[in-house]
Amino acid sequence: MTGTSQVAASVADFSTAGTLKRKQEKKVGTHNGTFHCDEALGCFMIRLTEKFAGAEIVRTRDQKILDALDAVLDVGGIYNPATDRYDHHQRGFDQVFGHGFSTKLSSAGLVYKHFGEEIVAKELGLDKTHPDVQKIYLAVYKSFMEAIDGVDNGVNQYDTDLVPKYVNDTHLSARVGRLNPDWMDEQTAEKEDEAFHQAMDLTGKEFMESLSYYAKSWLPARSIVAESLAARMEAHESGEIMILKQFCPWKQHLFEIESEQGLNPTIKYVVYEDERSGQWRVQAVAVAPGKFESRKPLPVQWRGLRDDELSKECGIDGCVFVHMSGFIGGAKSFSGTLEMARKALSF
Repeated sequence: MTGTSQVAASVADFSTAGTLKRKQEKKVGTHNGTFHCDEALGCFMIRLTEKFAGAEIVRTRDQKILDALDAVLDVGGIYNPATDRYDHHQRGFDQVFGHGFSTKLSSAGLVYKHFGEEIVAKELGLDKTHPDVQKIYLAVYKSFMEAIDGVDNGVNQYDTDLVPKYVNDTHLSARVGRLNPDWMDEQTAEKEDEAFHQAMDLTGKEFMESLSYYAKSWLPARSIVAESLAARMEAHESGEIMILKQFCPWKQHLFEIESEQGLNPTIKYVVYEDERSGQWRVQAVAVAPGKFESRKPLPVQWRGLRDDELSKECGIDGCVFVHMSGFIGGAKSFSGTLEMARKALSF
């Protein structure tokens, strides 16, 4: 079964079909009314576990009903994993994921903290104690879950007093918010539950796609980056150029391995073969994950030039382009692209 079909199957297996209220052995509660990304995803994830597989979702704020349920998410004012209560709104709540992360958890983050390793192990077909489970458990939190926790708890991505230059309303939490019935729509509990079902499907699909990516693409890439980094002196005596032995997702791995090994100097350029065009590329490494600025952009004199004009300026045959920002360029051959990286270091 392909990664895509596995994701679709996982979503189908654990999606609530038709109505949210079906007779199941276990019952998981969350609040009714306006819903958010965290409880929609939390409800999806908790039903991936052995303990709550196929559980019925009950949406209410009636405390008497909530008290009788097997698990409660995002409502009830209690965080107690021993009784499967996962609310984060109460005074004094300060739970974080740990492992170096400091963002306060949402209900989804709480579910992932307590059940994530089981969910990852099940997807990988491995025991929870396997080291690959821990790697992916942490990677999925960093790349997917933490943003949901941060948005739900109103935590800014960075400290700033400046007004953002543009609005980003395309992230998962925003898309879930738009699934709530509009003020002009018919306002019924049935319509609301149907919309919440759609939110569970949406968040669940993206969660499973993220998990599948990290299991089947990201993790195998780490060994490729590690081998390429170990051979960096073959590219240049400075150790600041890395030749990627096979194209793969390399950026996050490079930052992490550099940090783990305490490398100094750090890599300035990565040379690799573009998997789509078949041509070679030299890419300047960013100053930090998620940053657009490069540690050492390609020379200003090269930027925006193409083909013969660029080849003449560089003094290298077969050059193709250098981006206006200097973050990437390339030549037709491996040798030409490596020479671009070597010359760029001298600027």
